[in-house]
Amino acid sequence: MLPAVCVGLVLGLSSLITYTSHQGFRRPQPETPKPQLVETAPRPQSPAPADDAKSQPGNIVTAPQGGPKLIVVGDPMKRAQDPRTAHIPEPDLLEQSPFGPLPVVAPDGRRALDVYAGAWSGARGARVAIVIGGLGLSQTGSQHAVQTLPPEVTLAFSPEGNSLLRWMQAARQNGHEILMQIPLEPYDYPRVNPGRNTLTVDASPAATLENLHRAMGRITNYTGVMNYMGARFTAEPDAMTIVIQDVAKRGLLYLDDGTSARSKADSVSAQQGSPFAAADVLIDASQDRGAILKKLDELERIARAKGTAIATGSAFDVTVEAVTSWANEAKARGIEIVPVSALVRDPEKN
Repeated sequence: MLPAVCVGLVLGLSSLITYTSHQGFRRPQPETPKPQLVETAPRPQSPAPADDAKSQPGNIVTAPQGGPKLIVVGDPMKRAQDPRTAHIPEPDLLEQSPFGPLPVVAPDGRRALDVYAGAWSGARGARVAIVIGGLGLSQTGSQHAVQTLPPEVTLAFSPEGNSLLRWMQAARQNGHEILMQIPLEPYDYPRVNPGRNTLTVDASPAATLENLHRAMGRITNYTGVMNYMGARFTAEPDAMTIVIQDVAKRGLLYLDDGTSARSKADSVSAQQGSPFAAADVLIDASQDRGAILKKLDELERIARAKGTAIATGSAFDVTVEAVTSWANEAKARGIEIVPVSALVRDPEKN
């Protein structure tokens, strides 16, 4: 009798296990993959098909082979570089050349102008940008400028300078937005000489681009370029068009230092749809502290009247000290010091 009972129990338990293995312990069926939301910067896109309901303005819908659709949501606020890595170039924003790495627009549409732009409040009110050039020409002067000037001040590097990579990294780590200066032909050239690889009016387009790229390849992480001298070159629309076209296609701004009334940089930039700004005041034509402070006060008056103003100067010790002192006082008077990229006429944003 006992063996029969045991056999029955074994058979019953076997049936239970068989039943539960198909019912109670069934593995859950894999879920159908859902569209994934990925935050990234917006990129240029073709018009979405009319029958794709998920293709909305500002979003990008892609379908990797064999995988689910990815809805890429563009967020302009995500474009700026992390301040902790501001001294490190973004690989997608560079192309290699015989003259060093050159800026390019990233595959997702990001520009150096956006990624390397300095921070500011975004508020309205009187705003001024101050650009101090000649970084790299003097090692002690460069160190003094990088370590002393407020981070809101934009620094411009000379292609003639030394240890430019070192100073670029130090400037970016200290919060500065940076520009690259381009030597352009002045009147009375070569008696008045901006330096090696000067862009000249009579050069061929290929030679002009070669010298432009020699300067641009010295460093990375800059938002744009500005002229160094160049009264004759900037007065020639054909010569300027070659430069502005290349600068614009690389996602950069062009800053005119405002020293030549004959400059065609503004009109050429408007024609080419290039980001552009022009300085209102040169603050240190006279290297005297009192004269520099008067020019900075003039800058403030322009900003209060127009809303914005831009000044340029050089990394002389007297200029650095005067700008630092004035900037701290101007902030207390409600003037915001902003990077030059904040005051650019940018067709992409406007």
